[in-house]
Amino acid sequence: MEKPLLVVDGYNIIGAWPELQRLGKQHGLAAARQQLLETLSNYQKYSEKEIVVVFDAMDAAGPVQKQQERNLMVVFSAENQTADSYIEALIAKIKNQDRQVEVATSDHAEQWTIFSNGALRTSARELATAIRMEQADIRQTVREKHRFLSGNRLQFTSKQLEQLQASFREDDN
Repeated sequence: MEKPLLVVDGYNIIGAWPELQRLGKQHGLAAARQQLLETLSNYQKYSEKEIVVVFDAMDAAGPVQKQQERNLMVVFSAENQTADSYIEALIAKIKNQDRQVEVATSDHAEQWTIFSNGALRTSARELATAIRMEQADIRQTVREKHRFLSGNRLQFTSKQLEQLQASFREDDN
C-alpha cells in the first residue's frame, strides 16, 4: 500500500487559521502561503504522508502548474479552474487505488463531494490539531532523549582527562 495522501486546499486553510489570516493581512498572501507550506513540510517529515497542497491560480493565465517545494507537491490550478475542482478530479482519478486519501478543507460542499468519492475529510481545525499534536510528540521525544543523554554523561576527573589527552597525543606520534 502506498503512503497515505493528504490533499490540502491551500487558500481554504489560510482563510481558516487565524495566524495565517493575520500574516496574510500584514505581509501579503504570499507570506501566508509560504508559512503554510513550511508548517506542512515539517508535518510531512513526521506524519509520513505524501502531501499535495492545491491553490487556486487566482486569475493567472495558463495550465495547471505543479512544483515540488520542500517535500511537498504544490499545485496551482489551471486558468478558470478552482482548487476545489482540481481536488475533486484528483480524488476521482485515484479513487480505486489501494491508498488512504484525506482532504483538508473547511468547505462543507467540498467535504461532501470528497466523502462521496471515498476520501476522508479533515477540517482546517482538525488539521491544525493534528499538527500541534505531532509537534508536541516531537518535543516530548526530544526532551526524553535529552534527559537520557544528560543522565548518561561520563564523569571524568581532571586527572583522568589529562591521561586521556596524553594517550591521544601518544597515538598521534
